[in-house]
Amino acid sequence: MKSITPLDPRDFDAFSVYLNLHLQENGLPPSGYFQPLARAHSVFAPERADAFRQALQRPLDGPGWRRAWVARDPAGRICAHVDLRAHPEPHTEHRCLLGMGVRQDQRRRGLGASLLTLATDWARQTGLAWLDLQVLSQNAAAVALYRRCGFAAVGERPDMFRIDGHSLGYTSMSLSLKECP
Repeated sequence: MKSITPLDPRDFDAFSVYLNLHLQENGLPPSGYFQPLARAHSVFAPERADAFRQALQRPLDGPGWRRAWVARDPAGRICAHVDLRAHPEPHTEHRCLLGMGVRQDQRRRGLGASLLTLATDWARQTGLAWLDLQVLSQNAAAVALYRRCGFAAVGERPDMFRIDGHSLGYTSMSLSLKECP
């Protein structure tokens, strides 16, 4: 069993190393594309890293917050993560966006489901009503995992991206955490 803990902003450099290693797998067999990034641009860019780091420190009762959890292998290296963040649009404080990643060598071991359970429980306890995500439609393993964890597809944009000569669709999925008012 992997250790899953909140991402401490002081450990952000190790997280950046993990995410860059993970993104190097984007577009490669066997999993294919899991981010809408060209192979040549599959990096955790410094400006994105800075925004992510700053969002971790924002309070939940305002815009631009983010919370993240990481899983570590027995050697202590980060091997997976899940993050929740505020929607950028106003009047969406009852919802958040979910992102996650699991290194190729750690997949199909239940780690993704454990991360999703943790994030869902945290969101529910925090009082959020919905989790939303977007996933590349061709990422069948991720779509299946999200469905098993209760997410429902709410729309798809076929041919949303054309990356490295591939046409990729984008599927939006949501999970209700409680009854609507």
